Amino acid sequence: MIKQPKAVALVSGGLDSMLAVKVIQEQGIHVEGINFFTGFCVEGHTHAIRKKDSAKPKRNNALWVAEQLGMKLHIVDVIEEYKDVLLNPKHGYGANLNPCLDCKKFMVHKAVEWIEKNGFDFIITGEVMGQRPMSQRKDTMPIVAQESGADDLLLRPLCAKLLPETKPEREGWVKRENLYNFSGRSRKPQMALAEKFGFDDYAQPAGGCCFLTDASYSAKLTDLWRARGDRNYEMDDVMLLKVGRHIRPRDNFKLIIGREEGENNFLSGYKKRFINMHITSHRGPLLLVDGRPDHPDLELAAQILARYSQGRDESEVSVEVTDLEGNVTNMVVKPMPADSILKKWHV
Repeated sequence: MIKQPKAVALVSGGLDSMLAVKVIQEQGIHVEGINFFTGFCVEGHTHAIRKKDSAKPKRNNALWVAEQLGMKLHIVDVIEEYKDVLLNPKHGYGANLNPCLDCKKFMVHKAVEWIEKNGFDFIITGEVMGQRPMSQRKDTMPIVAQESGADDLLLRPLCAKLLPETKPEREGWVKRENLYNFSGRSRKPQMALAEKFGFDDYAQPAGGCCFLTDASYSAKLTDLWRARGDRNYEMDDVMLLKVGRHIRPRDNFKLIIGREEGENNFLSGYKKRFINMHITSHRGPLLLVDGRPDHPDLELAAQILARYSQGRDESEVSVEVTDLEGNVTNMVVKPMPADSILKKWHV
């Protein structure tokens, strides 16, 4: 009997990887998905906790895509391994702290390890030539294949006709004439193909699926490294940078202030790890203090917190402060005015 070829697909949860899998499934190939969790994914708890995101689906799109395609999905934690990719990218960063070329190379390399361990034959991705300015250019796509160790085991079904023939094509596992030549940033070809396949619900593209492409997030991460004098990070750091207002009045401490009820609830889970404050005389947010503040610093923090409470226009606001040992003190402060200095402190 002829062995059925098997492919593993890098699945982000977006439309492109969804289409790439379907194109290969249509050729009778057994496909399973793999999703690498770095911690910097845009999807996740942020959509679940903020009211402004209430209309967005509360789902993991990679899992949802796998379900729509009837495909098994393997989610692999690469948080620790990914640190070297972020901190020491051979090919540098994009517009922000996004090491896109090194990131793609890393993930394809991990997929190479996976197929060798699990007896699969080749790897597919949803890449489209010219769609991303760093990792999906005509001159950089071969770099991913070569430096990852995948070489001609890496097939990009959506733009394969623009690239050299791969082993799956030469061996007759897939028919090149049934692959595509998509290129550029326009999504119209993908949307037309989605309609052909009957896909009417899929994640909408919005500048990528990684927080490291976001200028605001990158600024917060850079600020964290600068304040600590160390470019390392932990998972809790990654998550907290996604939530709340981040304000650094002085070099020795930073404030994280919830912007709405969902964020306050999330931040409350960190109350035992940080000095924290909340307003007792009015409704207001929760505040975490990250760093080594002295008493004048805490008074300033209380004034800033009062500024974001319903007592912002009052002459005095009462604030309860809980230190790292659980000791509670109370302050009465005047809310800080919304002046240009406060704006400059926003990270």
